[in-house]
Amino acid sequence: MATLSPTDPATAPARPARRRRLRRLLWILAAVPLVACLALLAGFAFFVAGIEGREAQSGRRADGIVVLTGGSERIVEATNLLLEGRGKRLLITGVHPDTTLDEIVRTVPATREALECCVELGRSALNTQGNAIETGEWARANHFHSLLVVTSAWHMPRALVELRRTTAGITLVPYPVVPRRTEGGPAPLASLRLLAVEYVKFLAASLGVRAWPAVTSQLREPGRLPSP
Repeated sequence: MATLSPTDPATAPARPARRRRLRRLLWILAAVPLVACLALLAGFAFFVAGIEGREAQSGRRADGIVVLTGGSERIVEATNLLLEGRGKRLLITGVHPDTTLDEIVRTVPATREALECCVELGRSALNTQGNAIETGEWARANHFHSLLVVTSAWHMPRALVELRRTTAGITLVPYPVVPRRTEGGPAPLASLRLLAVEYVKFLAASLGVRAWPAVTSQLREPGRLPSP
């Protein structure tokens, strides 16, 4: 029986077809990471636009106020909201174990007498996920149905993702804090890097990637927080 050699005209159409399939496969393999990168960049652009477009809901009140530590301006804004009567009580979550209410009073425009009745220091949270766990326990212990959430504007999207998991049935009212621009502040490149890192953390939180541990052993029973 006769066999076809590689140079036989009958095999010629098969070789270009295989080459075309190989080129198509290579194009697909090259396109997948490119499309993924473009999707990430587009998502990052929407993320930044959402931060810049988010404004504090002035005039809104809630049963309680929670501020996630990470900057003195956040605590100042939160205590001002409390003094304005925008919430009944204030939880400062993520406080260092050694920090006292007296030390906090020195950083805000309020007296200890004005705050000691209505401020609780949550010392169990180790990260944003822990902040959310601590907040959920506190809100349920106080039978709150709504919360003013105070944190930096760039941190707000991730904070809300975590808080919604632990405060089911509780209305969350965002109150983003925009840091004041000062001379010698972060360069645009540093700010962009901060936003990029936060975007990655936001994606991880949205996908349910958990940090461990989230809280210290102090938070043992539902509704029980360390005393001020």
